[in-house]
Amino acid sequence: GAVTVVISGAQHIQSITLSPEMIASGDAEMIGDTLVAAINEAIEKSQALAAERLQSVSGGLGLPGM
Repeated sequence: GAVTVVISGAQHIQSITLSPEMIASGDAEMIGDTLVAAINEAIEKSQALAAERLQSVSGGLGLPGM
């Protein structure tokens, strides 16, 4: 994609990469909107993966709310 965001399981951004085409566009508003969307998507994916892993670890324990 035009933007790649790498985020840790602790939701700390490790890197952001913009495509040369995105940078060359010079459209600051579009770049900003795309960055926000990419960061939010990365956070959502990280949270979903963390929840999935927690479920697989705690699934058989019968913990309330799990």
